[in-house]
Amino acid sequence: MASKYLALRDLPAVLAGRRPIPTITFWNRLEGRPRSHDFERALRAEVRDPLWMLTKQWQMGEFQGDDAGSPVLAKVHVETTELTKYRAAGHAAEAFDDDVPLEAKVEQRPVPFRAAGHAKALDLRVAMGRRWLKLVAGIEPGLGQKFVDALGIAAPDPSDPADAPLAAHRRSWQTVAALAGRAMDGYALYEHLSAAAGNHAHDLVSLDDATHAGAVEAAEVELLAWYEALFYQPREGGGDAWLPDRLEYAFSASAPQGGGEKSLVAEEYFHGHLDWYNLDVDPSPDGLGEVAGAPAPADVQKTHTATFIPAPISFDGMPNTRWWTFEEGRTSFGDVDPDTTDVNKLLLVEFALVYANDWFLMPFTVPAGTLARVAGMTVTNVFGERTWVEAAGQGSDEDWQRWSMFTLSTRGSDDVPADLSLVVVPSVPKIQQGDAVESVQLLRDEMANMVWGIETRVALASGDSRSGRAAALDSRRYHRRLIEESLPPGPPPGPPIDNEAAIRYRLMSSVAENWIPFIPVHVPGDRREIQLRRAAMLRVVEGDPNPPERIEPRTDLLRHGLDLPVPEGYDLHEEEVPRAGIEVTQSFQRTRWYDGRTFVWFGARKKTGRGEGSSGLAFDQIRPKRR
Repeated sequence: MASKYLALRDLPAVLAGRRPIPTITFWNRLEGRPRSHDFERALRAEVRDPLWMLTKQWQMGEFQGDDAGSPVLAKVHVETTELTKYRAAGHAAEAFDDDVPLEAKVEQRPVPFRAAGHAKALDLRVAMGRRWLKLVAGIEPGLGQKFVDALGIAAPDPSDPADAPLAAHRRSWQTVAALAGRAMDGYALYEHLSAAAGNHAHDLVSLDDATHAGAVEAAEVELLAWYEALFYQPREGGGDAWLPDRLEYAFSASAPQGGGEKSLVAEEYFHGHLDWYNLDVDPSPDGLGEVAGAPAPADVQKTHTATFIPAPISFDGMPNTRWWTFEEGRTSFGDVDPDTTDVNKLLLVEFALVYANDWFLMPFTVPAGTLARVAGMTVTNVFGERTWVEAAGQGSDEDWQRWSMFTLSTRGSDDVPADLSLVVVPSVPKIQQGDAVESVQLLRDEMANMVWGIETRVALASGDSRSGRAAALDSRRYHRRLIEESLPPGPPPGPPIDNEAAIRYRLMSSVAENWIPFIPVHVPGDRREIQLRRAAMLRVVEGDPNPPERIEPRTDLLRHGLDLPVPEGYDLHEEEVPRAGIEVTQSFQRTRWYDGRTFVWFGARKKTGRGEGSSGLAFDQIRPKRR
């Protein structure tokens, strides 16, 4: 029986002569066939020219290294303490609460429910009212309607200039008008209950049965608990770390250490995620003072000595260190093409290819809010040799060449020893951020020699937000309509007087109402340093017989001081608005803490702007005559 396979005795001759073989049309794969089943020699990884390998090792300096043994045992001595005090900028210190994410604690701002004497956030007000009506629904018949009559949503008057924030925008006016007389303002009830300890909801209505007052008061407790759990807001008189003159957050925290206190400060926080790099050590020995409820120093200061078996660190794409083991191929360091200035890429490639198997992990778990200092550790290698290792980065804090990864810097420029503490901030890895409720761009206008705060997003009374430009146009049309309706009827104006002038004089140009000016003023007691002070443009409407009114900002970010019983001015530090400008937004933030609870708060963010701009504001202009 003939074989069904064709054996080629002389393959090189066949390929060289290209002899025609009918049974073979093409070759798509050639595989070597081992001559022996013994792989012992193949696994030796023999080198044909070992001298060449030795010379390359000498050329690369590999003979100058120390071939230390691998660690098999390690003992670590760590000193820990915990944050016990917290102070928001400009407020009194309080006990540090690690049951709340630090971002929520720092960024919390009051939800704006009122501006310029008018109610805002109508959606939240109605939601609170609906919650209250459900709580009192079964107490007595008609009680809910009594609260609607007492605390109902007021209908705006389209002909009253004072109601312009409500009536100037059609969508907002329609929402308010639809709810007027039908829904209850729940936040007005909350303000009444929070104003004094003895205030109750039944003070606003008359109960058919006086014995129902206890049930109403029980509903009050449930409403307050529900609202306070809904939004995480600063308490009355404290807790807000926002600095309006800096447009950023500032806070400090401290922990007992030794016989004193170590203070950590964050003066310029606006990033949205808190970590060790936001904090600096305050060398001042004063600390945050005595705080009620703070743990005793002896309860949080501890020393630990732990024993570990070091485990090698591995990562995706790491080169394998064993013979005849191939990488998974998902990472190709050969495709990394760093430029001459890409030092980070070069360090990454060097770490992955040269030092990948030189790192070991010894996990040491500490609670969130802990400051840890590694006093040292003992490492025992496979040869039985013991080595005492101290923390890297020792020396002067001003030495810029020292190792300082994950360590804290000390404020000031004094030559002090470097702080080697590692802080575990009680922060969250992810925060959900809603759409911007308010947005402001601050930019420099070199032609007008001033800074403008452009309200690019404003909050309407209905709870929605609208483009600042569109809201400004609606407001101007609204005031123009009121002036036209207020003018007495009379004969139409005659045609303009014609003249032969080819030019015309314009006293001042105008800008949109969402452009709020900031003018430079001298800092009191200083002739050189300046600050930016909020000013106002005038609303000049043609035909208005009344004196022009000042245009007030509509965002809570720029209205600082205007809603106080006695309005105050607003000064912004000049260096906070660089040439590139800045953009500040306010929105609702949401996250989940380690115990499963969710936190929702109203916070601000700041980022770099898009450069300079021009408002077109000009004075004393000669313009061509309109044809």
